[in-house]
Amino acid sequence: MDTPLTRPNSAMHWQTTRFELDLSQPKVMGIVNLTPDSFSDAGQHVETAQALRHAEQLLRDGADILDIGAESTRPGAVVVPMEQELARLGPFLREAVRWQVPISVDTYKPEVMQAVLDAGVDIVNDIWALRQPGAEQVVAAHPSCGVCLMHMHRDPQTMQIETMAGDVLREVESFLHARMHALLDAGVGAARLVLDPGIGFGKTVAQNFQLLAQQADLLHLGRPVLVGWSRKSALGAALAHDGQVPEPAQRQVASVAAALLAVQRGASVVRVHDVKDTVDALKIWQAMNQNARPH
Repeated sequence: MDTPLTRPNSAMHWQTTRFELDLSQPKVMGIVNLTPDSFSDAGQHVETAQALRHAEQLLRDGADILDIGAESTRPGAVVVPMEQELARLGPFLREAVRWQVPISVDTYKPEVMQAVLDAGVDIVNDIWALRQPGAEQVVAAHPSCGVCLMHMHRDPQTMQIETMAGDVLREVESFLHARMHALLDAGVGAARLVLDPGIGFGKTVAQNFQLLAQQADLLHLGRPVLVGWSRKSALGAALAHDGQVPEPAQRQVASVAAALLAVQRGASVVRVHDVKDTVDALKIWQAMNQNARPH
């Protein structure tokens, strides 16, 4: 399929708690991990002061949105108790919500969602697509928070033990369609929703790249697409040489390439670790588009 460079008019904005985000140009979501067992940065930003400095640097590098996570969702990750997740998030959010930038929290626990929304957070980014009991109700009760609904096969503990079978694109598309309409039926406005195909979450390497190649088909769902390829294991597999797979931190160039390919196929938001490099790549892409035809 040819690469689309436009998006449906109905999907050009993302309504969040404090901001209506214009998605006519792609947005970069910078990742801030508050976990000691992150697959990518191995707990470099567990301490609140370190995490805040890192977040400030991501904003200087050009991040449009900050996505904060306090529980690792890598394959096989240990479940973090709600109280511990909130203890990690609280000190960071008390400062970060004062910065007047969109703040997303990566969580699937409804109690955590309620607490962070009460603290002024703008977006709930849920790998379970609000399927945990009570999560849908928390978001539906909020007047305007944004939400990202992601496809995940099985759960983080088992998703790579038994990966998906069949037509991955049709399965992902069907799942996201169902979850989107469940939220619409619950009274959540369409402008609050974005959709994430869940790269790496229960998919084989080949399935992940199939989703990238055919990602534009998801635009038919009528809402913006958010994609997170950053440092994922599928990139490591594609880069492997003589049996050696590069570590996550060595996948920066591949991550930027995947983000750019995702944007070319219609992604409105890319969730990344390497913000500056991604922003620079998108500037080149935008410069090309602006000069594609004589004025």
